Amino acid sequence: MTRPTNPPTTPQATAHVSPYAAAHAASHEAQAPRDVVGIGIGPFNLSLAALAHPLAELDAVFYEQRPAFDWHPGLLVDGATVQVPFLADLVTLADPASPWSFLSYLRTRERLFPFYFAERFHIRRSEYDAYCRWVSESLPGLHFRHQVDAVRWNTDRDVFEVDFTRLDTDGEAESLGRTYTRNIVLGIGTEPYVPDPLAPLVEAPGVPVIHAADYLDHRAALLAAEHITVVGSGQSGAEVFLDLLRHRPAGRERLHWIGRSEAFAPMEYSKLGLEHFTPDYSRYFHALSEPVREQLVTSQWQLHKGIDSGTIAAIHDELYRRNLGGGWPDAVLTPGVRVRTAGRIATTQVELHLEHVQQGTRSRLTTHAVVLATGYRERPLSRLLAGLDPYLRRDSHERPRIDEEFRLVLDPSVTGTAFVQNASLHTHGVGSPDLGLAAWRSATILNALTGKEPYPLPHRTAFTSFGLEQQRSQVPPARHPGTLTPLRDGT
Repeated sequence: MTRPTNPPTTPQATAHVSPYAAAHAASHEAQAPRDVVGIGIGPFNLSLAALAHPLAELDAVFYEQRPAFDWHPGLLVDGATVQVPFLADLVTLADPASPWSFLSYLRTRERLFPFYFAERFHIRRSEYDAYCRWVSESLPGLHFRHQVDAVRWNTDRDVFEVDFTRLDTDGEAESLGRTYTRNIVLGIGTEPYVPDPLAPLVEAPGVPVIHAADYLDHRAALLAAEHITVVGSGQSGAEVFLDLLRHRPAGRERLHWIGRSEAFAPMEYSKLGLEHFTPDYSRYFHALSEPVREQLVTSQWQLHKGIDSGTIAAIHDELYRRNLGGGWPDAVLTPGVRVRTAGRIATTQVELHLEHVQQGTRSRLTTHAVVLATGYRERPLSRLLAGLDPYLRRDSHERPRIDEEFRLVLDPSVTGTAFVQNASLHTHGVGSPDLGLAAWRSATILNALTGKEPYPLPHRTAFTSFGLEQQRSQVPPARHPGTLTPLRDGT
């Protein structure tokens, strides 16, 4: 799709009227600014929309470029479960009485009793996806096939301008639009990460080299390959390896699983360990100095990048079953390995140049298909927020500063507020991408937006005291503009 040219950064930059402004003037949308515009409709902004729904005084709208809600569709492998309990739905941990809870969803499907007798604390990933789809199809104010192109601060009106493109059923540009808002909430999520040495293989035709995010779409082609290599030692890599193993004939598995971590390690899932995913820890982490936070994020990989112990057990059980006759399955599992370089051999094979981190040894692996379970990275905000760049305050790594209540720290001349969802790993710690904190973060944002407390939040959430004394935030707080408190109809 050819995207329309972005409008100028400031109204004074050119004399001509931008196509977005012209489209907005010709539309029937109200000229009065909205209270909040949410950009992106993943689980986190869907949580915000669900909790905002009963707040009648809040005029909220959400835009998403995809045609409908979906949650990692390529990884909805049979039997895969969500790694947080069902209580970590979109709303329950902020409002257990919400009509948008997972239990409410089960009730509408007449499935409460089957779920009750199933005695499952962790639900299937496909079931969580179906629940979120139900919410997204029922809530008002959600606009799919709306691609947000730019966000700017309008100094004349003291509001954000949000330019968007309406997409047709083929994903092509249909029309342009612009809306104004006092506040924005960015929930643009993450994107598949492909390491540099492997990027050329993904982009070239021939041998299937795909990211795990697209696994199910390519599973048939992968299973037809003579030899398959899975790269990545986290949960996705384990689930893909297990699914491939279960579908390959005994004795002719021809599978290789490698990863950089020193072991195929289990997720830290002890009761006190899980308290790192509480609001208490998020506040503690936020108050630490930037160098300490940076070190912690790297060292805490097993809190959020390990493998569910049940998945590890299932892999071992499957391998053991294939070992009962006395032979060994043709599957190689090697942790502590990184891919140095990679290339194609003709059109039928890929050669991976490997290095064992601890041994310091190198070797080559020839394979006929590769699945990259190399994780996800936060989508950069720079393109979307290019118009706000002069107002953004950044840390020593040029990342946006984010205050304790998930506001981007902006220049005081900006009287509006920009909140972020799942873009605060560097400021709030390992709980940032965790579904278990979705409702709490959304409630925190809504409390700040309204200047009230529609969702009273607990003062303490963990038995662990993470510091010897209460520390003050190391990130400068954003302003609390008086004009936003409280929000009223028609303002």
